[in-house]
Amino acid sequence: MEREQLADFLRSRREAVRPADVGLPDGPRRRTTGLRREEVAMLAGMSVDYVVRLEQGRSSQPSAQLLGALARALRLSEDERAHLFHLAGHRPPPADGVARLARAGLVRMLDLLGDTPALVLSDLGEVLAQNRTAFLLNGDPTRFTGDRRYLVYRWFTDPEARAAAPEEDREERTRQIVADLRATVGRRSGDPAVTGLVERLHAVSAEFRRFWAAHEVAVRRADRKTLLHPRVGRLLMDCETLVTPDQGQQLLVLTPADVETRERLDLLRVLGVQDFPTGTTGTPAR
Repeated sequence: MEREQLADFLRSRREAVRPADVGLPDGPRRRTTGLRREEVAMLAGMSVDYVVRLEQGRSSQPSAQLLGALARALRLSEDERAHLFHLAGHRPPPADGVARLARAGLVRMLDLLGDTPALVLSDLGEVLAQNRTAFLLNGDPTRFTGDRRYLVYRWFTDPEARAAAPEEDREERTRQIVADLRATVGRRSGDPAVTGLVERLHAVSAEFRRFWAAHEVAVRRADRKTLLHPRVGRLLMDCETLVTPDQGQQLLVLTPADVETRERLDLLRVLGVQDFPTGTTGTPAR
């Protein structure tokens, strides 16, 4: 483990990430151009003290799980993630078969969309980046690790993942999620990251097995969904999905479908992150 180089690398990467890149507000009183240590700790799910010790070269060797969480929090590229693991004395884990770093052009579009909720997702439903309003709407899905990074896995294994969907909409939402996964399997035929995910879903969920057996295929591009938010209540949103040419990443844009929803979104932006519910599911409206 190369403590000093690891500390320098983490500091430089933290300072290179803008708060807006991870869905946090750019406040006027910020004394750093990048993230604060407490923000990195929050995004990575670890203590502030441990982040401080890492950056000061005083920490014990971090686990591979902690390194993965830091790589996601700091939006590291695959090469940067591998370098992080090498500095910490670990063998880098294999890539997922699809880029885990949101394309720069898509991230710039998040900024341009301003107060309109927008997210960048992988074709397996992992949130790669989001703007501040999407963070207020969905919480922080980037905190999840392993298979729980993927919406489809959380949907079938974590009851909280369905909390944002009205009960009467959940069966149709389930059909859409499974049909979208089958379309991804077709595009990425033979990719072990995808086939392995399907196998593990078969192993843990009888409900998934039932819907998978229907062989429905559908790529979601435009839809209207009702969301239940713990702070502002029922929201009717139009969901527009723009797909990159290789279909590996998606820009999901959410716009209010009626006046009441627009007013409730305005209220949510005013409320900001103060007293944000810790149990937010982080389930995007895909």
